[in-house]
Amino acid sequence: MDNEKNKLAGAGRLPLRFGDHMRRLRTARRLTQEMLAERSELSVDAIRRIERGSFSPSLETLSKLSAGLNVSLRTLFHNFERERPDHVAEICDFLSRRSGRELQLAWRVLQAMFEER
Repeated sequence: MDNEKNKLAGAGRLPLRFGDHMRRLRTARRLTQEMLAERSELSVDAIRRIERGSFSPSLETLSKLSAGLNVSLRTLFHNFERERPDHVAEICDFLSRRSGRELQLAWRVLQAMFEER
Protein backbone atom coordinates (compact mmCIF):
# COMPACT_ATOMS: atom_id res chain seq x y z
CA MET A 1 0.00 0.00 0.00
CA ASP A 2 2.80 2.45 0.89
CA ASN A 3 4.55 1.61 -2.39
CA GLU A 4 1.41 2.56 -4.33
CA LYS A 5 1.18 5.87 -2.44
CA ASN A 6 4.82 6.61 -3.27
CA LYS A 7 4.17 5.93 -6.97
CA LEU A 8 1.18 8.28 -6.95
CA ALA A 9 3.16 10.98 -5.16
CA GLY A 10 5.96 10.62 -7.73
CA ALA A 11 3.48 10.94 -10.59
CA GLY A 12 2.56 14.40 -9.32
CA ARG A 13 6.17 15.43 -9.79
CA LEU A 14 6.27 14.10 -13.35
CA PRO A 15 5.91 17.51 -15.08
CA LEU A 16 8.72 18.93 -12.92
CA ARG A 17 10.98 15.96 -13.61
CA PHE A 18 10.25 16.14 -17.34
CA GLY A 19 10.93 19.89 -17.33
CA ASP A 20 14.30 19.30 -15.66
CA HIS A 21 15.04 16.57 -18.19
CA MET A 22 14.23 18.89 -21.11
CA ARG A 23 16.41 21.65 -19.64
CA ARG A 24 19.35 19.24 -19.30
CA LEU A 25 18.94 18.08 -22.90
CA ARG A 26 18.73 21.67 -24.13
CA THR A 27 21.73 22.93 -22.17
CA ALA A 28 23.82 19.87 -23.10
CA ARG A 29 23.35 20.99 -26.71
CA ARG A 30 24.24 24.57 -25.80
CA LEU A 31 20.82 25.79 -26.91
CA THR A 32 19.00 28.73 -25.40
CA GLN A 33 15.27 28.49 -24.88
CA GLU A 34 14.88 30.81 -27.86
CA MET A 35 17.02 28.59 -30.08
CA LEU A 36 15.11 25.45 -29.09
CA ALA A 37 11.80 27.22 -29.66
CA GLU A 38 12.86 28.17 -33.18
CA ARG A 39 14.22 24.71 -34.00
CA SER A 40 11.06 23.09 -32.58
CA GLU A 41 8.61 25.53 -34.15
CA LEU A 42 7.21 26.27 -30.69
CA SER A 43 6.91 29.49 -28.72
CA VAL A 44 9.56 30.48 -26.21
CA ASP A 45 6.77 30.64 -23.63
CA ALA A 46 5.90 26.98 -24.30
CA ILE A 47 9.55 25.95 -23.77
CA ARG A 48 9.70 27.94 -20.52
CA ARG A 49 6.43 26.46 -19.23
CA ILE A 50 7.54 22.89 -20.06
CA GLU A 51 10.88 23.42 -18.30
CA ARG A 52 9.13 24.85 -15.23
CA GLY A 53 6.78 21.89 -15.15
CA SER A 54 3.69 24.06 -15.51
CA PHE A 55 2.69 22.66 -18.90
CA SER A 56 2.22 19.04 -19.97
CA PRO A 57 3.11 18.81 -23.66
CA SER A 58 0.91 17.02 -26.18
CA LEU A 59 2.27 14.26 -28.41
CA GLU A 60 2.59 16.78 -31.25
CA THR A 61 4.60 19.12 -29.00
CA LEU A 62 6.81 16.25 -27.84
CA SER A 63 7.45 15.35 -31.48
CA LYS A 64 8.47 18.94 -32.23
CA LEU A 65 10.73 19.03 -29.16
CA SER A 66 12.46 15.81 -30.13
CA ALA A 67 13.07 17.23 -33.63
CA GLY A 68 14.43 20.45 -32.16
CA LEU A 69 16.77 18.48 -29.89
CA ASN A 70 17.76 16.07 -32.68
CA VAL A 71 16.72 12.96 -30.76
CA SER A 72 14.03 10.40 -31.48
CA LEU A 73 10.97 10.21 -29.27
CA ARG A 74 12.23 6.82 -28.13
CA THR A 75 15.54 8.31 -26.99
CA LEU A 76 13.77 11.28 -25.41
CA PHE A 77 11.74 9.01 -23.13
CA HIS A 78 14.38 6.33 -22.71
CA ASN A 79 16.77 8.93 -21.31
CA PHE A 80 14.02 10.44 -19.14
CA GLU A 81 13.66 7.20 -17.19
CA ARG A 82 17.40 6.78 -16.77
CA GLU A 83 19.55 8.40 -14.13
CA ARG A 84 22.15 9.29 -16.74
CA PRO A 85 21.85 9.87 -20.47
CA ASP A 86 22.13 6.97 -22.88
CA HIS A 87 24.76 8.38 -25.22
CA VAL A 88 24.64 5.31 -27.45
CA ALA A 89 20.98 6.01 -28.28
CA GLU A 90 21.81 9.64 -29.05
CA ILE A 91 24.68 8.58 -31.32
CA CYS A 92 22.33 6.19 -33.13
CA ASP A 93 19.77 8.99 -33.58
CA PHE A 94 22.49 11.23 -35.00
CA LEU A 95 23.76 8.56 -37.39
CA SER A 96 20.26 7.62 -38.54
CA ARG A 97 20.05 10.94 -40.39
CA ARG A 98 23.32 10.45 -42.30
CA SER A 99 23.95 9.16 -45.80
CA GLY A 100 25.49 5.77 -46.48
CA ARG A 101 28.79 7.43 -47.37
CA GLU A 102 28.81 9.40 -44.11
CA LEU A 103 28.05 6.22 -42.15
CA GLN A 104 30.98 4.42 -43.75
CA LEU A 105 33.27 7.32 -42.88
CA ALA A 106 32.01 7.42 -39.28
CA TRP A 107 32.54 3.66 -38.98
CA ARG A 108 36.15 3.95 -40.20
CA VAL A 109 36.82 6.80 -37.77
CA LEU A 110 35.39 4.83 -34.84
CA GLN A 111 37.40 1.75 -35.76
CA ALA A 112 40.60 3.81 -35.98
CA MET A 113 39.89 5.52 -32.65
CA PHE A 114 39.45 2.28 -30.76
CA GLU A 115 41.81 0.02 -32.64
CA GLU A 116 43.76 -2.32 -30.37
CA ARG A 117 47.41 -1.34 -30.30
